[in-house]
Amino acid sequence: MNAIATASSLTLPIFCSRASKFEAKRGLKGRFGVFAVFGEVEKKSAWGPLFNVEEPRSKVSEYKGKVSDIYQAIEVARYDIQYLDWRARQDVLSIVLLHEKVVEVLNPLAREYKSIGTMKKELAELHEELADAHRQVHISEARVGTALDKLAYMEELVNDKLLQERSTAEIAPTSSPPSTSAKFVDTEKRRKTRRSLNVSGPVQSYHPNLKNFWYPVAFSADLKADTMVPIECFEEPWVIFRGKNGEPGCVQNTCAHRACPLHLGSVNEGRIQCPYHGWEYNTDGKCEKMPSTRQQNVKIKSIPCYEKEGMIWIWPGNDAPTATLPSLLPPSGFVIHAELVMELPVEHGLLLDNLLDLAHAPFTHTSTFAKGWVVPSLVKFLTPSSGLQGYWDPYPIDMEFRPPCMVLSTIGISKPGKLEGQNTSQCATHLHQLHVCLPSSKHKTRLLYRMSLDFAPLLKHIPFMQYLWRHFAEQVLNEDLRLVLGQQERMNNGANIWNFPVSYDKLGVRYRLWRDALEQGDKQLPFSKKNENE
Repeated sequence: MNAIATASSLTLPIFCSRASKFEAKRGLKGRFGVFAVFGEVEKKSAWGPLFNVEEPRSKVSEYKGKVSDIYQAIEVARYDIQYLDWRARQDVLSIVLLHEKVVEVLNPLAREYKSIGTMKKELAELHEELADAHRQVHISEARVGTALDKLAYMEELVNDKLLQERSTAEIAPTSSPPSTSAKFVDTEKRRKTRRSLNVSGPVQSYHPNLKNFWYPVAFSADLKADTMVPIECFEEPWVIFRGKNGEPGCVQNTCAHRACPLHLGSVNEGRIQCPYHGWEYNTDGKCEKMPSTRQQNVKIKSIPCYEKEGMIWIWPGNDAPTATLPSLLPPSGFVIHAELVMELPVEHGLLLDNLLDLAHAPFTHTSTFAKGWVVPSLVKFLTPSSGLQGYWDPYPIDMEFRPPCMVLSTIGISKPGKLEGQNTSQCATHLHQLHVCLPSSKHKTRLLYRMSLDFAPLLKHIPFMQYLWRHFAEQVLNEDLRLVLGQQERMNNGANIWNFPVSYDKLGVRYRLWRDALEQGDKQLPFSKKNENE
């Protein structure tokens, strides 16, 4: 069947004919005949002498009944041999012509004729061009090496200057004369803070100033009408649920009666019911139902809670909340594909340090997204002199730290798992990521992760795709966690995790300086948009 299909596709006629008496005598019921069609005179004259043999069947004498003479038997055998030879020649001819036809189809250039001299000349020209290209590559390599040497020398000078400034900042308070000027003290304090970076020792309790922000704590899709989301924020237990009007509320996750965790109960008609004795609380924390006893005026703590753009936000601070909530939607043209929540056993500042650092990728993530990445000679994060956003060089990745605990990044890719281009604008497709590092406790972070794409929208509708995204995210996080947990252990034992920052640590250092200024009560925080306008 394959031979028939091949011959048919190559325009070689095939016919079926009735078996001759000679073939019937030999037990052949039918046969296939192949007539090769010569398209060119040269081929016909070349193959003609070999295959142009007369068919011997016309010469076979017809014998009725049995062969009675030995000579007749020999003659029949001779014609049998002649027929087999003719048939073999025809089969070989068919194979040869099929082969030539395949060559013509697969290699249209086979018909072109070039002399050996012409080919030698072209080959010599190609060798010369290749040699020129090699020379240009060597020249470029030498220039790049010289430039890298200059950059390394300049970086060494900058580091020496930073160390000298740190030493001066540490000595200045003891050598400078005392001053009663509050402005002078504040200036010296800020100067010392920005030039020194010491993150060491056991994790301290969170500063109250860090609480006075809107924090996203859950995705709207995870908060159904009859479900609860228990969270821990700044070492306090909370539970989120929807009230009668469908709006979310956040109350203390502790019953006023016997301190039972409320999230172990259920939601009934917009009220959360304690599983111990059935006390029910609304989203404001007021107890509206106390079964088996007299109703009393009982209330548990609640904090502002709102829903915006698919996320649930809370304000855990003591100051009055700001009127507007930030927007964390992906840029226009992106479709959200995954929303994941994970509880991680690390302090949220250490996790932010990790997320704001891309230079570690080709060393840490060798089994996931950075597999096969080449280690660059120089990694830089380019950003305005006063700002918490910028882009990585040579990676096509834009990144921003958005206070108090969010990291947004846009990655330019050519196809899944591959990076291309010098910046995101040069890439055809992109992946957008949102990481929210909610400070749960001193050694625990609630991570909210949202992933969006500006291509392949149908992936969102593939069943179980959410589980696949979670698997990938957990793989990447596990590569980081083993290192960050080691940092946390050494930090608790007194090691400084920011002992010697270099140029590609710029965004992480700025986050630490921003947080230090916030916790020290500075009225104007560094790298803020207000400062940029000034």
